Amino acid sequence: MNTDRVLDGLKATLVARACKMVANAALLVLLANVFLTPREYGLLFLALSIVGVAKLLGSLGLGRSAAYFVTKFSESDPGQVPAVIRISLTYRLLLVGVVAGALALGSGLLGTALGEPALAPVLVVGAGYLVASSIHSFNANLFQAFNRVPVSGAVNVVQQVVRAICVIGLVAAGGGVVAAIFGYLLGAAVSALLGGAILYRRFYADHEDDGGDPELRSRILRYSVPLTASSAANVLDKRIDTVLIGYFLTPVDVSFYVLSKQVSEFALVPAGALGFSVSPTFGEEKAKGTLARAGRLYESSLQYVLLLYVPAAVGIALVAGPLLRYGVGREYLGAVPVLQLFGIYVLFQAITNVTTQSLDYLGRARERAIAKGVTSVANVLLNVALIPAYGVVGAAAATVVTFGAYTAGNVFLIHQELPLDTRTLATTAAASGLISGGMGAAVLWLRPHVTGVVTLLGVVALGVGIWAVLATVSGLLKPRRAASMLR
Repeated sequence: MNTDRVLDGLKATLVARACKMVANAALLVLLANVFLTPREYGLLFLALSIVGVAKLLGSLGLGRSAAYFVTKFSESDPGQVPAVIRISLTYRLLLVGVVAGALALGSGLLGTALGEPALAPVLVVGAGYLVASSIHSFNANLFQAFNRVPVSGAVNVVQQVVRAICVIGLVAAGGGVVAAIFGYLLGAAVSALLGGAILYRRFYADHEDDGGDPELRSRILRYSVPLTASSAANVLDKRIDTVLIGYFLTPVDVSFYVLSKQVSEFALVPAGALGFSVSPTFGEEKAKGTLARAGRLYESSLQYVLLLYVPAAVGIALVAGPLLRYGVGREYLGAVPVLQLFGIYVLFQAITNVTTQSLDYLGRARERAIAKGVTSVANVLLNVALIPAYGVVGAAAATVVTFGAYTAGNVFLIHQELPLDTRTLATTAAASGLISGGMGAAVLWLRPHVTGVVTLLGVVALGVGIWAVLATVSGLLKPRRAASMLR
């Protein structure tokens, strides 16, 4: 196990995702609080959700399938790597071109079906964003497969910075929702071109090309099937719910839901970086037959996730009201119960972030896809049942319940694949709960004194400080070790 490479990847991904968090926070505050109304904000993210659904049809799991075979052949048969990239990219470009064209041509019909004619021009620009975003994602999958996470991180930073500058600049100039999504297109296009150039020069051209095995094309397509199913289920979880809210309710309700999910996702930066960085290592360790070492790595990852995210869930639930009131305005106070529910979702998502991609690299993509498919269909059914009765809160509840079941299934699968010390993990979970209780009591006592952004930040900082002290005293957090890992 190349620990230094994992740590380098973790640090690079943390930086990239921190940049993404800052850029998205700037977009969230400026778009929601300054430039767009709640209705316009909801309309923008309804369009982005539709683009996200279309992106599935334009990728069909080819990026992750290519990543799997790049990882597989990098050591054993590197001459096949260029063929893997060439074949998968060709199919990807063909698919995304067809889907983007269909989206642009059908934008008017979609706007009419959802009762929002203003959606049509947004989706036309969104078709271009679909193409650029798909290529960017493909590049990121391959950088991860080559275990060059810092490169992926740098390209992601470029995307986030360019996106934020373009969106804010264009909307400030008076362009509205169409200008905002055009800013998304520009950010994705720049990063796709940059990532493609790096991929070609540093990884494709440097490999000796033996033309590829005659069966390689069919193998890539076959392995993409379970990954497509898993991605489809992921889209059902993360995109269809927004589309259903737009169908049953209004763009304002969409804005409440999307805003709550965005706020909760800011907390997921460390877990997402950790999962993205370590997951290729599990495939390497399985290939070497050293599963015990992979098990220890996963245990450590999960322990840190529990230590961070059990308290995070409690904190989000406690400060949801002041955060929305002073962060984006009173117009969004209707999102408070939604954000509180998403505090639980944050914990489940953090665990999943360090688990799911690892299962793919361990060769358990099919089983994960089945679990994802079942829970995602259940999520859609629950959304259809709960949204008309309970509104946007019902949508959030459906997401939390079904995603919790999916998280449990993932942990069960990885426990079958890797030897894990369940007693240690249970002890960490219990200790994290006690730490959260102490931190939460202090925050609850201080919450009535929050009168603005400054006092809100003060209460949050105090909560983090109490968490750090309790975590250190308990022995779960070792500050010197954590600091040395991130240097």
